[in-house]
Amino acid sequence: MTTPPPNQPHATPGQPPSPEWGPPGTASQQGFAQQGAQPALSAQPQMPPYGAQPHLGPPPSGGRGPFDPEGLEFRPVSPGLIRVRYISAGIPLLILLAAVVVLFVLEQAIVAVIGLLVFSVLVVWLGWLIPRQVKAIGYAEAQEDLVIRRGIMFRSMRVVPYGRMQFVDVQQGPLDRAFGVSEVRLHTAAATTDASLPGLAAEEAARLRDRLTARGEARLAGL
Repeated sequence: MTTPPPNQPHATPGQPPSPEWGPPGTASQQGFAQQGAQPALSAQPQMPPYGAQPHLGPPPSGGRGPFDPEGLEFRPVSPGLIRVRYISAGIPLLILLAAVVVLFVLEQAIVAVIGLLVFSVLVVWLGWLIPRQVKAIGYAEAQEDLVIRRGIMFRSMRVVPYGRMQFVDVQQGPLDRAFGVSEVRLHTAAATTDASLPGLAAEEAARLRDRLTARGEARLAGL
C-alpha cells in the first residue's frame, strides 16, 4: 500500500485526486506557484510635494510687461530737466510763501499756519516726485516707429510710426536754454497722435530731429 506524499490530502476511494495536486512539475503545480508569486510593482508617478502649485501655461517671459517691450533699449533724458521742473514748480510755491508771510503780518495766524503746512507738504511732495518723473521718461528708436514712455503711478506709452510723421521741430524756452535741454515735438497726420519728448540735450535733440525727419521722408516715399 502506497502512502501519499507529505502535505498532500488523502484521496477518498472512488474520488479522483484534486487537479491542483498532480505530479511534480505538472501544469497545475506550476500555476499554483505562479499564483503564490508576488507580482512586480509598476513604477508609480511622482506626486508633487504637498502645497505645491502646478505650472500651467508657457514659462514666464522674464518679467517683461507692456511698458518694457522685448528688444527695445530705452534711453533716458537729460538730468537738466529735473532742475528746470524744480524752478517751474518753485515759482508758484514762492508766491504761496509770500502770501503766508503777508497773513502773518496781518495777524491771521490760523490761516497763515494752514498755508505754511500746505507749503511744507508741497515742497516735500514735489521734491520727491519730480526726480522720479524725469527718470521715468524714456524713448527708443524701433525699426518702424519711435516709442516714448513716461509716468510713475499712471504710466503711458506712445508709439509714433515714422511713416505718419509730417514734421519734427525742436523747442527751447529760457529755462531750457539755461540748463542746456530742449523739447522735440512730433507732428503727425492726426493731431491726437502728436507726441513730445522733453529734456533732451541740445545735441541729442538735433540728432533725433534729423534722424526722424529722414526716416519719415523715407517711409512716405515708400523706400
